[in-house]
Amino acid sequence: MPLDLNTDAGRKQAYKDLTWDDHGFLRLWFNNHHHIGAEGSGDAMYRANQPSPKRIGELAKDGIKTILNLRGDSPKGFYLLEKEACEKYGIKLVNFRMYSRDTPAKDSIHGLKALFETIEYPCLMHCKSGADRTGITGVLYKHFHLGEPIEQAVEQLSIKYLHMKAGKTGMLDFFFDEYIEYTKMGELSFIDWVDQIYDPADVKARFMSGWIGNIMSEKILRRE
Repeated sequence: MPLDLNTDAGRKQAYKDLTWDDHGFLRLWFNNHHHIGAEGSGDAMYRANQPSPKRIGELAKDGIKTILNLRGDSPKGFYLLEKEACEKYGIKLVNFRMYSRDTPAKDSIHGLKALFETIEYPCLMHCKSGADRTGITGVLYKHFHLGEPIEQAVEQLSIKYLHMKAGKTGMLDFFFDEYIEYTKMGELSFIDWVDQIYDPADVKARFMSGWIGNIMSEKILRRE
């Protein structure tokens, strides 16, 4: 039965889901909030972990116009509370599901490229922890929207943002490494490589053949 925020029981359950099931208690004093690029301009982008309703109110005061939710929509409390808070504070909520343990789909890469040109800025992107899905999307934002080379933009996938390369989330690093390695044989733009060369299934299979799981990222933190 879907949660109903208009009832005391539904709202209580939603906050329980946000705080405990979704590890919101770990985010009470740590937002993993970082500026990505174009700060002070019309295209300012920020990254963070899952925001609480209170945090969304603070973001609205700071001038954030759009929140890009990389977890996608959900019937769970954390999403319902986020959606309600965005409506309350006049922030546009854009849902675009990304994955941290799979090679990115070609249509997702093209979808984000188009999205960066149409959303209203300043914008904040987030996933659960602000580490992996936010990391790959940060790389793509810096490359597509700011024109930064992939070799530099991959800094968005680093331990600074709590991204762990050792677990299955290292598939994201492997994906970009494949492009960087390919460019050593000749020039080809990233988007052309995606369209003409990149094979998601092949890249995933080769990564998994040499992967050693990381118990911290896979079992304890339960990265999505």
